[in-house]
This record gives sequence, structure tokens and C-alpha cells, in this order.
Amino acid sequence: MSDRKRVALIFGGQSSEHGISCLTASSVLKAIDKDRFEVVGVGITKNGTWEQVPLEVIENYAIVDGVAPEVEEAPHEAVWMVGENGCEVATREGETLVDIHGVDVAFALLHGPYGEDGTIQGLFEMMGIRYVGSGVTASAIGMDKHFMKVAFEAAGLPVYPYVAASALRLEQDRDAVLAEINKLTYPLFVKPARGGSSIGISRVSDPSELEAAIAEAQKFDPKIVVEQGLVGARELECAVLGNPESPLGCDASVIGEIRVLAADGFYDYESKYFDEDGAALDAPADISPELSERLRELAKRSFVAVDAEGLVRSDFFVSGDEIYINEVNTMPGFTQISMFPTLWQEGGMSYADLVGRLIDLALERPVGLR
Repeated sequence: MSDRKRVALIFGGQSSEHGISCLTASSVLKAIDKDRFEVVGVGITKNGTWEQVPLEVIENYAIVDGVAPEVEEAPHEAVWMVGENGCEVATREGETLVDIHGVDVAFALLHGPYGEDGTIQGLFEMMGIRYVGSGVTASAIGMDKHFMKVAFEAAGLPVYPYVAASALRLEQDRDAVLAEINKLTYPLFVKPARGGSSIGISRVSDPSELEAAIAEAQKFDPKIVVEQGLVGARELECAVLGNPESPLGCDASVIGEIRVLAADGFYDYESKYFDEDGAALDAPADISPELSERLRELAKRSFVAVDAEGLVRSDFFVSGDEIYINEVNTMPGFTQISMFPTLWQEGGMSYADLVGRLIDLALERPVGLR
């Protein structure tokens, strides 16, 4: 019998960030310590079908001709079960189950809705399986930019002006919503409330552009958040890693900076993943020790504010002496070159060690209410 723990890498999904999730799974699989962990690949197609994916397929995921990879439809679906010895994943062929694997820990590398928003975390909780990252509540708050800001405000964290509006309110009280939005100072950023990777976000410089931006955001989420832009602000980020033995239950990395090189100054989806000249990532950022320490403390407080577990990336805007928290991401980009692992590598923790640490944190965590 092997002493290795079996890890289910779960990736793909039904969100607009499907391809980025596949790339993340490939990076994690290549780095994971095979002497400590046995891996099972579980992909979710864009249509929501679950299937076991061969590891060699996952390893070969890459962006080809500007197109991100995706989980291809397979002839047989994967199913999750609670067996005698805990959670299991298998493939169903007609009325027969094959390729049955017990799972010790789930590592859901899913970005966006139906993966990063508490939904799959709820499934894991009900099945009694340990998993990497935040629980149901923290994941849901971390996905919803409206309630995330409410949590930040309640914790005394600095939040810049915004307006949130549900689909119902936009339909029944649109004039009032637009009036609230127009009290903000332009430029504005109109965003889907529950999305990531800057998909569906528009920069609005004039009220005449507002309706089109709302329509674009609502393609991805009926609920929207409109944020006041900070012209000339620096975008600074901090990676936070759970540590039950540290004050506040977490540790903070060095600070990194995103310098947007695109002509419109907007760090959008293309700049993040496809345009090598769209932005530069500086790790560590060229800032004073005092500012670095302030941001690291705020990042740890943001981890506590949303009741996070495992990991978050905390994003800030800094303009002069003013600091505002933009958001936390409970499953940040996690490829070899993403900001979260890069910041920890600057602190001396390798990508492989970071992957192992996150799995260890999940295995140490009890199942059930905590």
C-alpha cells in the first residue's frame, strides 16, 4: 500500500475562465511532488460534464495560436461517491463503475462561478472531503464584489466609492441606480459582480458609455458593481498563505506591482494572459518598507475579514498616501508565472513547495463545521 495521499485536481468548469483553469491544472500537475502525492485529474467541460482526464493530457495543456485549452467531451462521465473509506471518484460506463479512486483531498483549480464561489466547496463539505482553499462562506464572499466590499467596510478596511445593483433593481429602479452611479467621479469601471480575470469589465469615461458597459457586464452576471476609477493609482498585490500558528492565522508575502503598459491603462483579460506587452509584473515592487508593511498588514486583515482559509491574493490601489483595497481572490491565478506563486518565490518558497504547503493545510483541516 502506498503512503502517498491521493489528490484530485479539478479544473475547467462552466465559467468564462475555463481555459485559464486548464492552464493552472497543467502547472500544478507538473510541480506536485509525486513522491508524496498521487494525482487524479477530474475535468469539467464547458457544458458541465465531469470526467476523469489522463494526466498526460493535462500536462500538455497550453495556449496555441492565442487559444486557451479546454476539457474535451469524453464518452463516459465521472461520478463522485461517498464509499466505505471516504470520498471516491469513478467513471461510469453504462451501469458499471470503473477507474474507482479514493480521494484524500480535492484541489479545485476552478476560477469564477461554479467553482470559486462556494458552490463546489459546498459539495465537498457535504461529501466530507478535505479541500484546498476557502470554505463556502469565504468563497462566496470572495466571488461577489458587492458583499466582499461590505465585509471589508465592516472590518474597517479602506474601500473606494462604488455602487452595486442587482438585476431586479436595474429593471425596476434603473433611473435611481444611474443617478447613484453618476454621483461617482469618472472614469468608472463597470464589472460583473461575480466574475474574474477582468472578463466583462469596461472602462467608462463618459455617461454616454454607461448603458453599453452595463449591458456588457450583464452578459456575464445579472448583478453589477460600478467602481470609481483612481487615475494614476498604482496596482499593488500581496499573496496571503494560511498559517494557523501565525497571528491572524496567516502569513503575507512581499508586495508585487502590476504596471499596465496598454495604451488605455486597463489590465484586462487580454493583457493578463495573451498580450506579452500588455503589462509588466514587478516582484518585489519598488516601494518603501513602510508602505510594504502597511499593505502586508492590510492583506492579512482582508484574509480575516472574509474568513478565508488556505490562500488569497489581496489587491490594492495606492495613490499618494491613500490606500484602498480592491478585492481578494480566493483562488488566484496559479500558473508558474502568476503573481501569487511569484511573490512567494521571491520570499524563498518554490512553486512545488507552495503547492505542497496548500495540500498540507487542507489535510490538516478538520471536516465539518470549524
